[in-house]
Amino acid sequence: MDQEQEREMERELRAEVNPADAGELRLPMVEIFETVEGEGTRAGFPTVFVRLFGCNLRCTWCDTTYSYPPAEADNFMTIREITQQVMTYRSTHLCLTGGEPLLYGGRSMALIRNLAELPHLVDLHIETNGAIDLKPFMEGVQSSKVRYVMDYKLPDSGEGGKMNTGNLALLRKQDELKFVIGSERDFQAALRILKENPTEALPLFSPVWETMPPRRLVELMLEHGLSQVKLNMQMHKIIWDPAMRGV
Repeated sequence: MDQEQEREMERELRAEVNPADAGELRLPMVEIFETVEGEGTRAGFPTVFVRLFGCNLRCTWCDTTYSYPPAEADNFMTIREITQQVMTYRSTHLCLTGGEPLLYGGRSMALIRNLAELPHLVDLHIETNGAIDLKPFMEGVQSSKVRYVMDYKLPDSGEGGKMNTGNLALLRKQDELKFVIGSERDFQAALRILKENPTEALPLFSPVWETMPPRRLVELMLEHGLSQVKLNMQMHKIIWDPAMRGV
């Protein structure tokens, strides 16, 4: 696919959405699978993962580089096909992830609405990267099932300058605010962000194991009296090989 074709695809994916046609809208996909949630407040619960293709950031420590170019989308699925496949699983928790699952604007919103309407789901959490404005999605999808897990990028990610700080005031008590901590510089940056941007969301501190050993992160949290911050370990990387997909 050349650059002009890629631009045309982007224009199509971000075009206005007619709700009546939502079921036939197509989205680029990586995978749909069932496993246990590996992190956050729902860690350990059997969960269906719906992973969309494409991301607007390129974080240095990204563990899903297969979800954005120069890799290619494994396939395209309609929203109806996605919801039908989700219904074949018994898990009542669903994680919409990527890449960046909110990248496609109205199509992303239509997918969230359709998933939220599935009667067997009790929780739909959306992993978003902090560079997408959450306001349209929060206003456009009114469902108590829907929560946002926002991964706010810190300096070591290389993408800290692209964060939308306005999102922090929008997050609610049911939402989660994740910081991936790669160094003590990242740790101090996270403290500063929390101090300057009050939020109702639960802060989660996740260690980059290679550069911020979990033990050291715990020591820093205790040293600074962070009783309202939760250590966030990625359970799936303990159970399976960290490079394994579909788990």
